[in-house]
Amino acid sequence: MKREIFNEDHQLFRDQFRRFVATEIEPHILEWNAAGITPRSIWKRMGEEGYLGCNMPEEWGGAGGDFLFDAIIMEELAYARAHCVQASLHTDICLPYLETYGTDEQKEKYLRPAIAGDCILAIAMTEPGTGSDLANVQTRAIRDGDDYVVNGAKTFISSGQNCDLVIVVAKTDPEKAHSGISLILVDADAPGFERGRNLEKIGLKGQDTSEMFFSDCRVPVSNLLGEEGSGFKMLMAKLQQERLCIAVGSMASIRRSLDDTIEYVKGRKAFGKPIAAFQNTQFVLAELETEYQIGQAFADKLLAAHVRGDEIVTEVSMGKYWGSDLQKKVAAQCLQLHGGYGFMKEYPISADYCDAAVQSIYAGTNEIMKVIIARRMGLGD
Repeated sequence: MKREIFNEDHQLFRDQFRRFVATEIEPHILEWNAAGITPRSIWKRMGEEGYLGCNMPEEWGGAGGDFLFDAIIMEELAYARAHCVQASLHTDICLPYLETYGTDEQKEKYLRPAIAGDCILAIAMTEPGTGSDLANVQTRAIRDGDDYVVNGAKTFISSGQNCDLVIVVAKTDPEKAHSGISLILVDADAPGFERGRNLEKIGLKGQDTSEMFFSDCRVPVSNLLGEEGSGFKMLMAKLQQERLCIAVGSMASIRRSLDDTIEYVKGRKAFGKPIAAFQNTQFVLAELETEYQIGQAFADKLLAAHVRGDEIVTEVSMGKYWGSDLQKKVAAQCLQLHGGYGFMKEYPISADYCDAAVQSIYAGTNEIMKVIIARRMGLGD
C-alpha cells in the first residue's frame, strides 16, 4: 500500500538508508546483541553519512529536512531489527532539547558534535523509586556559587554506557513539585558522575541500558538547559514526539513480524500441507494484517499532523498505547504460528516477542497514556 505522506525525495532517502543498514548494520546485529552494546564507530558512520540530525538546522550541521526523514530511519532500523542502534533516542528525543532550549554556546559544544556522531546523548528521567511520576524525582541539583551540585541516582537509562552527555532531570528547588524541576547537562567525565552496570534485559539486547549515580557531582551553572524550574514544561513539550516515535517503530516491527510469519507458514508443512492452508492460520493473519493496516494509517496521520506542527498530545498517547499493545499481540500470535520453532532463539520471531515487551512501558506506561487520554476527554480529576 502506497503511503501518501512520503514524497519522491523521502523514497530516495529510504532506499539510500536501507542500503546503508544492509551493508553496515545488519551483518553485525547478532554480534552487537551478544555484546550488549553497540560500538561507537557505527555512531560516527551514521553521523558521517548525515543520518543523525536529518531534522536539525543546517547551521548546526543538520540536514534541515522534515521529521519524515527521521521517521524513515526509525522504520528501517526497526524493520531490520536493528534496535541496538538507538538513533531515535539520540536524534528524535535528546537532540530536540538542545536545539530548542540550548544556548548558542551549548549548541556549539554539544549539538554540532552530536549531529556528527562524536557526542552520544542520553536523557536521565527514571529513578529507582520514581518512574512515570516526574514531579517526584529525588535527584537534586543545588546551586553552589557558579556550580550545581548534583546528587541522586537514575536507572534504566538507554545509551547509559556509551553516552558522552546526559540530560539529567533534577530538582533545583526541592520544596516545589513540577516547578522545581530543571534539566541539567552533565558531561560523562564530570567529577562525581559514575555509570553503574550495563543492565541485563529480556529484550533489546544490543542497547546499553544503565544505572547512573551522582555524588556531589559539580556541573557549571552554564550547563543549565533553558530556565531554572522550567524542566517539567520542557519535558511535556517534547514528549509528543517521543511517544510518536514509539508508535512509528511499533508499526515497522509489526510489519517485519508479519512478513516473516507469512513466509514461514507458506513453507512449513503439517498433516501433508502448508500450515498457511489451514483456516485458523488464515484467519489469524488476516486479522493481524487488518489491525496493522489500521494502525499504520493512524500512525501516518499522526506523522503528517506532527510535521504540520499540530498539537496532538491526545492522539499520540492513543498511537503509543494502541500501537505498542498491538506489537505485543502480533509478536505473540506470530510466535504461536511458528510452533516450537518460535521458542528457539535462532528464529527472529522469538526476539520480536521479547523486544516488544518494553514498548508499553517506556516513554510513559500505557496506563499513563490512558490517564492522559481520559483527562483530555474531560474525565476524572
